[in-house]
Amino acid sequence: MSSFNGKTYWIIGASEGLGRALAEALNRKGAHLILSARNADRLAEICAALPDAQAVPCDVTDLDSVRRAAVEAGDVDGLVYNAGAYEPMRSGEWDTEAVLAMTDVNYTGALRVLGETVPGFVRGGRGDITLIGSLSGYRGLPAAVGYAASKAALVSLAETMRFDLAGTGVTVRIVNPGFIKTRLTEKNSFKMPMLMTPEDAAERVVQAMSRRRFRTDFPAPFSWVIRLLDYLPDWLIYRG
Repeated sequence: MSSFNGKTYWIIGASEGLGRALAEALNRKGAHLILSARNADRLAEICAALPDAQAVPCDVTDLDSVRRAAVEAGDVDGLVYNAGAYEPMRSGEWDTEAVLAMTDVNYTGALRVLGETVPGFVRGGRGDITLIGSLSGYRGLPAAVGYAASKAALVSLAETMRFDLAGTGVTVRIVNPGFIKTRLTEKNSFKMPMLMTPEDAAERVVQAMSRRRFRTDFPAPFSWVIRLLDYLPDWLIYRG
């Protein structure tokens, strides 16, 4: 019997890509699932194929929508925030509306969802929170205006929550994948190193969720290269 068997997990951003693959992986582990995204039809299709899964449509950019979804989801054992928006963009091609949209989904949306769930977890003395970040959150990268900064904010949020919630019974972790083959990464025109399938990435996330370890970065060695950039001098990174 897995550690997920019989537990209820609320997955935000479950209609496509990694979110859908994660729902399928947790379903195989015996978890009860609450699946949220904006696309109600897509959620209904997924839930029809998964036993013990409930669709709760939710727009993370709308606080009223998040509050209604949290009430409908009810008492859950764990939360996975996987909602994401991405548009490749260089600073010289700035699109303010696109930047704000990415930030609202990738970071501010997480604040809305966590605001409706963390207090209940703390009062109950238990809960499991998994935030899906990105390796791009570790360093400002080319053509990542909006996306990298919002993921960096999510990483920082997870670090703060891990400190603050120590000893409360609430586990917080950050999972930072590299490139995953989804409708979002299809927008990239460059070669993406160590591109993963959603199914492979989902298995890595499930493994991370089965441990109390705070941070999980993958795939190696791509993740090692990204983290190594933090130790290189600025004159080398930004030369030219």
